[in-house]
Amino acid sequence: MSETVKLTYKDKNYEFPLIEGSEDEKGIDIKTLRAETGLITYDPGYKNTGSCKSAITFLNGEEGILRYRGYSIEDLCDKASFLEVAFLLIFGDMPTAKELDLMNSEIRKDSLVDEDLKSILKSFPKSAHPMGVLSSLTSGLIAFNPTSVDIESEEDMREAIIMLMAKFPILASWTHRKVKGLPLNYANTSLSYVENIAHMMFKLPHQDYEPSPVVVNALNKLLILHADHEQNCSTSTVRIVGSSHAGLFASVSAGISALWGPLHGGANQAVIEMLEAIKADGGDTKKYMAKAKDKNDPFRLMGFGHRVYKNFDPRARIIKKAADEVLNELGVNDPVLEIAKGLEKETLNDPYFIDRKLYPNVDFYSGIIYRALGIPTEMFTVMFALGRLPGWIAQWSEMRRNNEPIGRPRQIYTGSKHRSI
Repeated sequence: MSETVKLTYKDKNYEFPLIEGSEDEKGIDIKTLRAETGLITYDPGYKNTGSCKSAITFLNGEEGILRYRGYSIEDLCDKASFLEVAFLLIFGDMPTAKELDLMNSEIRKDSLVDEDLKSILKSFPKSAHPMGVLSSLTSGLIAFNPTSVDIESEEDMREAIIMLMAKFPILASWTHRKVKGLPLNYANTSLSYVENIAHMMFKLPHQDYEPSPVVVNALNKLLILHADHEQNCSTSTVRIVGSSHAGLFASVSAGISALWGPLHGGANQAVIEMLEAIKADGGDTKKYMAKAKDKNDPFRLMGFGHRVYKNFDPRARIIKKAADEVLNELGVNDPVLEIAKGLEKETLNDPYFIDRKLYPNVDFYSGIIYRALGIPTEMFTVMFALGRLPGWIAQWSEMRRNNEPIGRPRQIYTGSKHRSI
């Protein structure tokens, strides 16, 4: 007999079934709550609300576990390429060699964008924030590919997925080049997916460019680590926009806008801005450690601790090594990065931070890597979006294939009662 939860309201008893996930997570199925009782739940920020059933990503913040389709993030970063992980997220299993070759081939054939998209790019002033530019360019793809995706057609679905996986890195690199005032690069189809991203972003017109294995390895890990993260703000946005049967490109464009916010994708940008502020104030890390411990001081260390992970961010352990390798490879002499290393060392050895499990998170280390690569601070969130793309695609696809109903949250009305003029 299945378990139920009992609710007593106005001397009446109601029973609601428990549902259980594959990792023993349990939830109360309240689909009929309002119809049976006239009540709704109140859960600001949906912190305790399961909006869907999903087979894509498992996250256990208490134990520091992150898995994609059952594979640990540690294994994937050690043994897989970003494109393999993208295939896994979107299609459900690790690709065979033949499947990976086919996906690579399809992406290479589709690695062009309509030249008229340059008109959209040129219309933005150089001061425009890259996330606004990227969101607009992604929306612009709709105009050049107006046909709606037929979710009943495997061919249509795959075509839309490949198109976005192929063209999105071009749009992201063009956004980067716009910020830097550099001519636009096109895809080099002789390179791997991640090597090509590095090529399009960093190749200068007067120099040959050979992607550094250390840089490519770091980018590969960063993209994998950001590829999906369960039902976060931007992913939930992609799903709820898509629930209206909006297309894939429109839904992803909305996800980019959600990711833009400093409480979500802008966290690694906030890390560098904090380090810049410490540098401008003389670079005394001990002073700012003391400020972080002072409950009456509004200063907060950015990039330490995590809203979901209560012990440690498993992604940070992986990317810390890549950050050290990039700094050693490039030999960067940057006082801001020296401050970062000083803060890292002090917090990892300070009982105050150890007791509270305030360890450096993935945003701390990703900001350091992007800074070392010469990526402008305002571009950090675009790099996040580049990694999160396969997760958004997978979540949108799952939502549509499951024929989930249109998202329509309720509210507790607190305004005036009926009034007459």
